[in-house]
Amino acid sequence: MDLFAQIDRWARRAPERPAHISGARALTYGELIRRSDALAAYLAHALPDDGAPIAVVGNKEPEMLIAFLGAVKSGRPYVPLDTSLPAQRIERIVASSGAALTLTPARVAELSGGADPAPPRGHDPAEPYYIMFTSGSTGDPKGVVITLGCVTNFLGWMLAEQELGAPGEVFLNQVPFSFDVSVMDLYFSMVTGGTMFSITKDDVAKPRQLYQALAASGVTIWVSTPSFVRLCLADRGFDQAMLPRVRRFIFCGETLAPEVAAQLLDRFPEAAVWNTYGPTEATVATTSVRIDHDMLARYPALPIGRPMPGTHMPLLNAEGRPVAPGERGELIISGPNVSPGYLGRPDLTERAFFLLDGVWSYRTGDIGHEQDGLLFFDGRRDSQIKLHGYRIELGDVEAHLQALPEVCDAVVVVKLKNDQPDSLAAFVILNERPPGGDRQVAQALGDRLAERLPRYMVPRIFRFLDAFPMTTNGKADRRKLAELLV
Repeated sequence: MDLFAQIDRWARRAPERPAHISGARALTYGELIRRSDALAAYLAHALPDDGAPIAVVGNKEPEMLIAFLGAVKSGRPYVPLDTSLPAQRIERIVASSGAALTLTPARVAELSGGADPAPPRGHDPAEPYYIMFTSGSTGDPKGVVITLGCVTNFLGWMLAEQELGAPGEVFLNQVPFSFDVSVMDLYFSMVTGGTMFSITKDDVAKPRQLYQALAASGVTIWVSTPSFVRLCLADRGFDQAMLPRVRRFIFCGETLAPEVAAQLLDRFPEAAVWNTYGPTEATVATTSVRIDHDMLARYPALPIGRPMPGTHMPLLNAEGRPVAPGERGELIISGPNVSPGYLGRPDLTERAFFLLDGVWSYRTGDIGHEQDGLLFFDGRRDSQIKLHGYRIELGDVEAHLQALPEVCDAVVVVKLKNDQPDSLAAFVILNERPPGGDRQVAQALGDRLAERLPRYMVPRIFRFLDAFPMTTNGKADRRKLAELLV
């Protein structure tokens, strides 16, 4: 796939078609190509030809798309950053990336007003396309380098599998561009001549405005985290009547609960529901599976599916050997979608990436198992805790709690005492508040869990919330939840 040619052709075929809608602003394909070309010409003229990245800071403005394309057309990867990030963290990432220039929407508008064509150049599949910074265990963000080849392999697979090719699709953009799930909706849309419809921070903060925006969006392909659609499902009016054109839900970034998938299938009978899995280090998603009623009836926890063609995902034990069929092991990703490593961190790259049978591979740190030819995610290796001598996977407790019919969502965290794990605490969103106070409800949930889990895995503390605090990436903020225990 020639990514640039795919996007450029829509400027010739349909220059007035909107490529991006964000709030009251729209960007056409004609503007996108003309202005990204002009920005690429400026960058090529003004900066040394050293391939240093371009940092792009904003919040879903159309200028961010212009900056992304302008950077890569000039031979430089881009580093997407959202203004919702703390200023100190943005500064640290910009410094760590070695960015040659930081572009804001205002600066992009200033530099992309010319009419110069992009400089003629070839694009090597091995050259960095974007650098996505993720949290590091030491507290320092680490930059994941994703090449053009990684991106085109991912897009080629998903476009074929999801049957995306006809123009006129409207793709939902929920997560900020600093979170790699956005690569899915952004490039799905641009290479097929679709329109990307962004949900803004203001929309999320005002539920009535959010539903009005969704109803007016004309969305046909929904791309989001499961947490966001769970938020939408809290409104009984979120159904096929609100989004009559939607034909596909694609989820990535966290675990898709069976209850969420079941509600979507009931409320959107004309739409397909897909679950995908993949870390940033393997270009957004590596596995996928369509979820239907038969699958919901068969499995208490949903599978993450099968690997993309050309990619191998063995399950290895602690000694690096394949586990026996049905046993749990670490999910390893081997294939052309795997990142070459972390920017400027050969030490971290050496720990996480390696050659497996001659193929570049990534240790995900995720635990999984295979059943019926499908892969299942069983939690994080580093979410395994030792409590009173017992080893516990927090994801295991969450999955059983989320399976209870009265539970809408649940997150389990560790309560510390003297900086050591003391007990488990469950934060729960209920579908409906049953009769009785919180103590009685907590007792009932604990008794139900004790029927499924050993007593040592049953949370000692239950807190009931109407909604979870969310990170900027649209996930439940576990740190803030843990702070509520102090």
